[in-house]
Amino acid sequence: MTRPGSRLAVDVGGTFTDIALEGPDGITTTKTPTTPGDPAEAVITGIRLVLERAALPASEVATVIHGTTLATNALIERKGARVGVVTTQGFRDVLEIAYERRYDQYDIFVDKPDMLVPRERCYTVAERVDADGEVLMPLDEASVERLAEDLARDGVESLAVGLLHSYANSAHERRLLELLQERLPHLWISLSGEVSPEIREYDRLCTTLANAYIKPMMAGYLEDLETRLQAEGIAGPLFIMTSGGGMTTLETAVRFPIRLVESGPSGGAILAAAIARSCGLDEVVSFDMGGTTAKVCLIDDGAPQSSRHFEIARAARFIKGSGLPVRIPVTEMIEIGAGGGSIASVDSLGRIAVGPESAGAEPGPACYRRGGTRATVTDADAALGYLDPEAFAEGRLPLDLALAAGAVTQDVAQALALTADAGADGISQIVDENMANAARVHAVERGKDLAQRTMIAFGGNGPLHAARVAEKTGVTRIVVPPDPGVGSAIGFLNAPVSYEIVRSHYTLFDRFDFEGVNALLADMEREAQDIVSPGAAGQALTARRIGFMRYRGQGHELEIPLPEGPINAPALEALRGDYEREYARLFSRVVPGMRIEVMNWAVVVATEAEPPRPIPPCPETREARADGARSLYFGRLGERREVPCYRREALEPGDGLEGPALIVEAQTTSYVAPGFDAIIDGAGNIVMTRRENS
Repeated sequence: MTRPGSRLAVDVGGTFTDIALEGPDGITTTKTPTTPGDPAEAVITGIRLVLERAALPASEVATVIHGTTLATNALIERKGARVGVVTTQGFRDVLEIAYERRYDQYDIFVDKPDMLVPRERCYTVAERVDADGEVLMPLDEASVERLAEDLARDGVESLAVGLLHSYANSAHERRLLELLQERLPHLWISLSGEVSPEIREYDRLCTTLANAYIKPMMAGYLEDLETRLQAEGIAGPLFIMTSGGGMTTLETAVRFPIRLVESGPSGGAILAAAIARSCGLDEVVSFDMGGTTAKVCLIDDGAPQSSRHFEIARAARFIKGSGLPVRIPVTEMIEIGAGGGSIASVDSLGRIAVGPESAGAEPGPACYRRGGTRATVTDADAALGYLDPEAFAEGRLPLDLALAAGAVTQDVAQALALTADAGADGISQIVDENMANAARVHAVERGKDLAQRTMIAFGGNGPLHAARVAEKTGVTRIVVPPDPGVGSAIGFLNAPVSYEIVRSHYTLFDRFDFEGVNALLADMEREAQDIVSPGAAGQALTARRIGFMRYRGQGHELEIPLPEGPINAPALEALRGDYEREYARLFSRVVPGMRIEVMNWAVVVATEAEPPRPIPPCPETREARADGARSLYFGRLGERREVPCYRREALEPGDGLEGPALIVEAQTTSYVAPGFDAIIDGAGNIVMTRRENS
């Protein structure tokens, strides 16, 4: 597969905006502080910097790939549109009823998830469709007239339409759209039959509601960004990363912005998966620590784990069911508020607490000298000696070590009667344990053992904290790729153009609807190809099909790949065997005599993935030459010691060194902890290996 022209990848994070340019001379990168008031400003600033560095005119850029946390942040911070919801008459309280259970049954003061819309902006229309898609009661168009008046009176800006059983027949939703557009042409409208055409009423309506909530804001941002890119002379198309690890067109992203939730972190998982394939690693854990959050993803056989269910803005951070559920294709990972900007404090019990509140890009950590006064993880790292104050963020953001130590003393050390160094070490240890614990829980919930995995570390702070998190989780091998500080942006460059469609169509194996299922799959594949083809630029497309199956009466389904071609009787028997083998793998047995049912069907159309690039052989190991030394504080020893520093750009394949040591580069620093050895492999990766008995 060939990709014409130079390509730009942009990852807008909560603290920094990362840019990666794939040009004629390889990859050029830069990192610039995010501008929260106008995120596009940092994007344009970063693009100008990277084009100047690569000596490339903007007109040579053929494609821009963009990932962002803006959709996630808008949902978490409740900064979306004034939304309304329309449901079938008699079902106004779908959101209030939810799953008809409490996510924490023993907490009598449990906080319910914020549904984004108050009950007074939940409306109904008279209509009824049954589960087979048959119309029981036609849409009462007179009730739509009253609905339009209510929407205008209540100042609704964006509307989520979720009528009963619209996954089976969405004709009433489409007609409602036509009638409302005639009366309220400026109203943004999201239809559940388009956003999430799947069974499960509550999840479908929540997904549509979240889409409606962020749609005006994301549409405005993306269209403004496209205009600014064109003003810079970049004529190539703008593609948007999705949460599932693919990229899609601007038009599709504007229609379904809910698919952009977690679009930034998915790039890091793509990067780690590509490295895993190149290195021949079957079991990997990716560790992406940025300025605001840390993300952990499990990767098996070169592919990140994925999911179709995601929760946003949990009322209880680690309790499932306490957030807003959305059904979208998503790269499955755990994300916690543990980044460089995470704020540290001492709680009422005299314990150091770190995050989830972040200082962000403005004002940022105290050491940034931008008005921040509260101690953060970056302040602790700077005070401990891990960061070069003159070279931080490519030397464009010098750090003030006195301000860092002062903030740590004021917020943590003084309250605990500790020195500034000891307080900073406490912050660092707590944030490392928070990340390690989240990784352990994430792995255990999926029946995985972290100690058997290789960690791939990236992000602005990932390489600095990776070795200490590895010590706490039992990981013995760490890989830090080139340009790790902008790892997610580089991952975007490896992403396929893709789109996934899911539809509900219920059938039993012993009464299988061959004609209906085959027609549905063919229609879904055509629809996905129509969405992907404009961005594929003639590249070959692949189609992957999935059935969501379960024993009849169970609550959750297993994803079973479908064979190519139409499903017939022999293919169905093969699917039965595939389902039972997967069920036995997960639960150690099958259930004899149980009927198998299929709830949903999925089709993923994508451009073909590039084959893994083999790593060149590594020369014979030789001792690397240090570029200097720095004083680090070691909490276990209670003292400072000099450790060697190495410049990454000066290291070549075969260079080896022993920890403790620092490997410094323009956008991040890698810490080789005591007990670890490091070597530069043939691809330029830093490979850290824990020594035995250390």
